Amino acid sequence: MEYLLELATSPAAWVALATLVVMEIVLGIDNLIFISILTNKLPVHQQQKARRLGIGMALFLRLGLLSTVAYIVQLTEPVIEVFGQTFSWKDMILIAGGLFLVWKATTEIHHSVDIKTEAEKKIESTLTLGMAAAIGQILMLDLVFSIDSIVTAVGMTEHLPIMIIAVISAVVVMLVAADPLAKFINDNPTVVMLALGFLIMIGMTLIAEGFGAHVPKGYVYAAMTFSALIEGLNMLSRRARLKREAAQASEAK
Repeated sequence: MEYLLELATSPAAWVALATLVVMEIVLGIDNLIFISILTNKLPVHQQQKARRLGIGMALFLRLGLLSTVAYIVQLTEPVIEVFGQTFSWKDMILIAGGLFLVWKATTEIHHSVDIKTEAEKKIESTLTLGMAAAIGQILMLDLVFSIDSIVTAVGMTEHLPIMIIAVISAVVVMLVAADPLAKFINDNPTVVMLALGFLIMIGMTLIAEGFGAHVPKGYVYAAMTFSALIEGLNMLSRRARLKREAAQASEAK
């Protein structure tokens, strides 16, 4: 109890908590984009349930990993060497997760540009992606993002209560943002392509980090923010054009 009171009255602890909460929320964006795109392929009545299950599993995974912090730290120690390059369990998990993300995003892009009719795509999606399959894919990526998130938390603070509060706060934000983000992505087809592009970039970043090449997260998120701003301008431009065309059609009558 004294330990918790000491943390509560420590300005340094509050700064660490605020910083870690922001970091965890930013790291959670990748996970949330994937969950939104994947669950939008399910029947409408299953989408919200799948999103909540996916995010709930992310919370339990991260809290479970936090309870084994000493073991998680050991995941960064080299276990095998291939052609002079050492790999830890974390590296191999990041590489596997990155390859999965690249494969999944590329597959989704292929489906998006396929010449099949929307009805055919919907039937194919229903046949190939059920609730259990969606949850399984979400769980796999939850594991990858959770390990990355916990390793980041361990690197920023040594206080377990701060890590737990930061993780819970980030997951609550994900839970609140999940439905609006999924609706926004579903209502704007061009945003889907942009989000899939983000997933490919994130997947390649995970692979690079798995091979020991450190990619500053600031560069990745700066690129994502710039692309999102450009897409936002495109959306405003399209809406303005549609309003002009509607006004001209109204005047013509």
